[in-house]
Amino acid sequence: MASKRIVVLISGSGSNLQAILDQTRAGQINGSIVAVISNRPDAYGLTRAEQAGVDARLLDHKQFADRESFDQALVELIDSYNPDLVVLAGFMRILTPELVRHYHGRLFNIHPSLLPKYKGLNTHQRALDAGDEAHGCSVHFVTEELDGGPVIVQASVPIAADETADSLQQRVHALEHRIYPLAVEWFCLDRLVLTDTGVTLDGEPLPTTGFQYGN
Repeated sequence: MASKRIVVLISGSGSNLQAILDQTRAGQINGSIVAVISNRPDAYGLTRAEQAGVDARLLDHKQFADRESFDQALVELIDSYNPDLVVLAGFMRILTPELVRHYHGRLFNIHPSLLPKYKGLNTHQRALDAGDEAHGCSVHFVTEELDGGPVIVQASVPIAADETADSLQQRVHALEHRIYPLAVEWFCLDRLVLTDTGVTLDGEPLPTTGFQYGN
């Protein structure tokens, strides 16, 4: 089975990028990250990429007149690496429908909630405000609906009585670093497929909440 080519998009520190890099180096993932692209020049994830010997590319969204022209340039840059999989790892941009459709079935995102709960921002505080008993994160295929694509895998933690948004964020972040490389691993082994009706793993349909990691 041919090794898969992965492009990772970031806007910040790139901790999920690092988790995936570590698993590719360990041979756990049948693929390699061939490029890391950031829309922000100060993103530490670019340094992580350079330290790993991976192409680190800056495409500053502020240099473009509008979202459409930026995304068009982004597609051209991503496609120059001929990727099998594109991974959003803290890429803080809303993508145009044209870009999302272009990478249909090979574009991942991770979101800090148990989707379909709490799409958008401030998910940890919203879970606390709602009195939820558990909170977590979800890896999903990206579609034109923001944080609404079919879920691949979720992981959850119980919410403690003295929980704060910051403490909850740290605990969920640790889970992200486990399930994001796992989803990438499955994809790179051709075990994971997005179909017209949802996601299949090893040919079996997953529930709408995806594979429940750790349960």
